[in-house]
Amino acid sequence: MKQAIDKKKAWATLTACMLISLLGTAGIALPYPVLAPYFLDSPANALNQFMSINPKLLLGIALALYPLGLLIGSSFLGALSDHYGRRLVLLVSLTGSVIGYLLTVFAVYDESYLLFLFSRLFTGICEGNISIARAMAVELHPVIERGRALSLVYATTYAGWLVGPLAGGYLMLLGTEHVFLAAAGAMIVCIVVVMLTIKDGNQKKLSKGSLLKTINEENSFRLLKHKEVRPIFIYYFIYSLGINTFYEFYPVFFVEKYRFASDDIAWITVLLTATMIISSAFVSSHIVKFLGTFKSLTISVIALGSLIILQPFVGLTIIYSMFVLAGFLIALNNTVTPTYMSQRFGKYGQGKVMGLQTAMFCLANVIISLLGSLLAILSITATMVMAGVLILISIGWFITIKETELSG
Repeated sequence: MKQAIDKKKAWATLTACMLISLLGTAGIALPYPVLAPYFLDSPANALNQFMSINPKLLLGIALALYPLGLLIGSSFLGALSDHYGRRLVLLVSLTGSVIGYLLTVFAVYDESYLLFLFSRLFTGICEGNISIARAMAVELHPVIERGRALSLVYATTYAGWLVGPLAGGYLMLLGTEHVFLAAAGAMIVCIVVVMLTIKDGNQKKLSKGSLLKTINEENSFRLLKHKEVRPIFIYYFIYSLGINTFYEFYPVFFVEKYRFASDDIAWITVLLTATMIISSAFVSSHIVKFLGTFKSLTISVIALGSLIILQPFVGLTIIYSMFVLAGFLIALNNTVTPTYMSQRFGKYGQGKVMGLQTAMFCLANVIISLLGSLLAILSITATMVMAGVLILISIGWFITIKETELSG
């Protein structure tokens, strides 16, 4: 009887994690199809022509500050939730996200580039809470198998990436500020979900100096002091450099080469993410069981890197087909990699592991937003090729470290 109750509670918690992931990601993704057209293909204003700087550089800086905030937030929010409760940390950080989006609305209205940058950074810090839902999901093991829980959370995350860009692309037709207002609304719904569904267990009380001490001593980056952890996260960091190049600059690629508007970018993103949802929910786990972790990871990453390299050199019709396959491959790798990390390093704390994974992804995002913008000024084709090459380098490193482990 107890097992039945535990299972019921576990699925209720997982459902809440999925809903938070869906709404939270939708809010995060809303601005993505908006920023490239706003900076590169909108009427000039004080924001997108700040100090007469090249709009591509302005876009790159704006793109970089949000993941920089995610990097900062994800490095400590998970640890804080371990100590002070998931519910409290989620509520405080989500409230901060609402404030951040409202500041962004004012920045667009006032055409203030500096305020726009600050609001994106602040919002990113608050939304470093995305690792908390993943940690909650893997902690349901063995009542709900770890890989299954993660695949469902990722499926709803992809659904957020589908709904968000689609809504953002069409909301921009009403005005850029409406996109960020909608994102704030999504965060408010998340707050309500957390208040109604998440209950804290053994949370610690805040004491003087304990907050900063926890951030300093328990942040996710301290996992890298363990020798066995570093090689796997180096692989993931290089992979993240490549996949972030693809994520950040395929909208620029379509704007430059095919004159895509915001709604066009929204639909190509829908194509990509719809495939990721289907793959994560119904396909990926079966492939992993059939091929095993190593083969699933290597095949998916090699194929993905090759597809991205070829993208600039084929026609638009073929690109649509390639995006479907890319979505399938990304979802497969996103199921295999965090499950592998959780199984191997969960002994150090699931919140820390998921936090470090998120932080590595965000660090790569920051680097690529800045360096990729410089390369994109010279050639967007070279930028896309670089994305694929980095992904192939990552799998080369992964194969090397696995062979070293086997030989050792």
